[in-house]
Amino acid sequence: MNKLLISSLIVLFALGACSRKVTRVSPDQQIDISGRWNDTDSKLVAEEMIRDVLSKPWYRRFQSENDGKTPVVIVGDVVNKSFEHISSDTFIKDVERELINSGQVRIVQNAMFREALRDEKKQQQTNVTPETRKKIGVELGADFMLFGTINSIVDEYKKEKVINYKVNLELSNLETTETVWIGDKEIKKYVKN
Repeated sequence: MNKLLISSLIVLFALGACSRKVTRVSPDQQIDISGRWNDTDSKLVAEEMIRDVLSKPWYRRFQSENDGKTPVVIVGDVVNKSFEHISSDTFIKDVERELINSGQVRIVQNAMFREALRDEKKQQQTNVTPETRKKIGVELGADFMLFGTINSIVDEYKKEKVINYKVNLELSNLETTETVWIGDKEIKKYVKN
């Protein structure tokens, strides 16, 4: 009898320890749990930096030199040099989304997705009806490439910590290799445990 009671208590304790509550929240809601880089930081940095890059002189200069043409941009690598794992792919997609939604530039796929598109077009040359087949060799060439780094500095003592994230982005003219814009955005977080 005692063994049954003890076993039941162990099972109940184990179930209680494993209970977890999950609540659906809005993707726009800001939630900081650990103080590390999160989705809110990624979106905020992308929004501010794209607003900055599109307001600088290179944009008007390019349009005046090219009969009002909308510049074509490719977003290259954003290298994570911080102390923690940060998904640079997520940040790159936030940057691409802000650029596309601005309506001020046209975006072409990066090397990885471009290869997938080319493979698909090659397949279409033999497997798709001529009326719906897409042409090879008519891709849109990029005028500019955007790339950058994510860095961080941590200062901590006992239960307090300050994390400073710094994102640097640069825009270069693909034909001339001229750097036409450099921007950075810092996010500083104070964490007390």
